[in-house]
Amino acid sequence: MTKKKFINEKKSIELSLNKTLFEFADEVKMRIPTSCGRFGDCHECIVEVSDGYEILSEPTEQEQFLKKPFRLACQASTISTEGNLKFSPRKRDRKILTNFAGDTRYEIDHNYIYKENNLVRRTQKEDVLLSKSKSFYGLAIDVGTTTVAINLVDFSDGKIMMTSSFENPQIFGGSDVMNRISYDSSKFKGELSKAIISSINFEIGEFVKKLKIRRNEIIEVTIVGNSTMRDLFFSLNVEPIGVKPYKSIIETAYLEEKLPSTEMVVKAKDINLRINSEALIYSPPLIASHIGSDVSAGLIATDFFHNNKMKMLIDIGTNTEVVLGTPDKMLAASCPAGPAFEGGEITFGMPGYDGAIEKVDFNKNNFSYKTIGGSKPLGLCGSGLIDFLSVLVDNNIMNPLGKFELEKEAIYIDKNESINLSRRDVSSLAQAKAANVCGQALVIKDFGTNIDEIDNIYLAGGFANYIDIENAKNIGFILNFPLERIKKIGNSALEGATKLLLSNKLRENLVEYVTKIDHLELETKPEFFDYFVEGCQFKKISI
Repeated sequence: MTKKKFINEKKSIELSLNKTLFEFADEVKMRIPTSCGRFGDCHECIVEVSDGYEILSEPTEQEQFLKKPFRLACQASTISTEGNLKFSPRKRDRKILTNFAGDTRYEIDHNYIYKENNLVRRTQKEDVLLSKSKSFYGLAIDVGTTTVAINLVDFSDGKIMMTSSFENPQIFGGSDVMNRISYDSSKFKGELSKAIISSINFEIGEFVKKLKIRRNEIIEVTIVGNSTMRDLFFSLNVEPIGVKPYKSIIETAYLEEKLPSTEMVVKAKDINLRINSEALIYSPPLIASHIGSDVSAGLIATDFFHNNKMKMLIDIGTNTEVVLGTPDKMLAASCPAGPAFEGGEITFGMPGYDGAIEKVDFNKNNFSYKTIGGSKPLGLCGSGLIDFLSVLVDNNIMNPLGKFELEKEAIYIDKNESINLSRRDVSSLAQAKAANVCGQALVIKDFGTNIDEIDNIYLAGGFANYIDIENAKNIGFILNFPLERIKKIGNSALEGATKLLLSNKLRENLVEYVTKIDHLELETKPEFFDYFVEGCQFKKISI
């Protein structure tokens, strides 16, 4: 009889009874974060159990905030050996673009000087002693709903020393913003904040170890994200963002003139970020409602404010944000696209991990595809879904309404691996892309312009960088813009955060810039439903 095992990438070991997941992890040297001594108090050791959930003990009181397949490694233990066990920490590297496809010159204008062999931060009141070290660093962090990306920056010359990205661990609270707001408004309030701080602390530990620097040498952080992700990072109440008028408590305080701007500044010790305790944690201003500091940072990363050309920024993600205009007049909207194109709600959808089908073609009645890493196909990521849909429409396998030929319930891209796209999947993807294209169309119309008058269209976000633009236009994922005016610019939020980390002047400018951006609430427009219905069709869409 074959003995059952804990199956791990590094080493597989035999199962035994009454052993915690942490003990199994220790044996194969799997690193799982914890700061409470494994008593279930810190909630940092969340793991995802992909096989063998049924042979584990019932969730303890400390685990009540988690749903299947998530457990705390220190609490879950084996009650049976009748099955293999497989689990991993909630940190998976993705194919994420972390560099910016544009101007990478950094303006250095900060408040740090060396004084009597000590690093100090100059303030209006007094100088703050930070370190006796000759080296000092900062972090630029983009906290996306799906992905977190971080740059470690040398403050002396603006050089990016290291970059990393990982899946946002808050996924246990839901795959989109509204679900996470609902989760944080429940009895489990605070768990999402703990999770994001814990994961970033873990990543800081990796930086420190690899670069042989000290945590105390990290003396400032700029963090950006949509309004919900940002407020969760700072452990603020996000419930108001989930109900009309959908505003952060910071935005409300600003509108009531209780705050001079929607920027935020706290110290590392206030939020348990394990760097220099006196380090400042800064977040740029929000724009309005769900449109957060990631978008304002993204505008800083481009030439949006440098000339009078008409420009449009489309930051594609779980929530897609659209900004249109010139430096004197701008209009912004948020499109609740949902997670369908990022792997959520689709039967064989998945994020951009190894094994994800990222490119699809059709030749001689057969599908061909390419996977990330060239490995065995496991599912379809966003760029693969866009290609697959476009191929289906071009070859009359699916009509523009999303109906398959011969009344089929699913189309298989690989029958051997059973990977397919179902009619239900197509319906979810239709609504997700409709939200995207509807936002683009209504912003253009409300601004009082048209596609031909827009000089530059910037597609931002790691996901946007990997899509085939013609295929995206072909299925109405983006409007039928002239191809020569579209430019992919990568992770503009992270790039903007890096620029703002290094420059006080840019921070001051941005506070003024955002006051010129008007917010369009899409659902208030009478044309919204008509645009949304058309956007659900898989065809080129012009306005």
